[in-house]
Amino acid sequence: MRCVIAHFPFDFVKSEVEQLMTGIKPEPAIGPCVVIGRHTYPVKQVGAVITRQDRRDFTTGEVTRAMTRLGFTCVTPAAAAPPASTELPGLHF
Repeated sequence: MRCVIAHFPFDFVKSEVEQLMTGIKPEPAIGPCVVIGRHTYPVKQVGAVITRQDRRDFTTGEVTRAMTRLGFTCVTPAAAAPPASTELPGLHF
């Protein structure tokens, strides 16, 4: 499948992306992510590996669209729980 990432055309096949990501340890899942095999990778990490470009050169949207078109599942991790209140019960000022 042909896609454009950071103004450069790339031809990717799903199995090629899976092979490129084999043996790559996933970074912490913050922001948009893509599920490849049994691992969930940040889309910026996947984009950097498969394009060999600096992460600042492309957007998460470009990589997310490309991975979705290839048939990968793209997700956004659940937001962290809001911080617990520091107020003591029954005391309001």
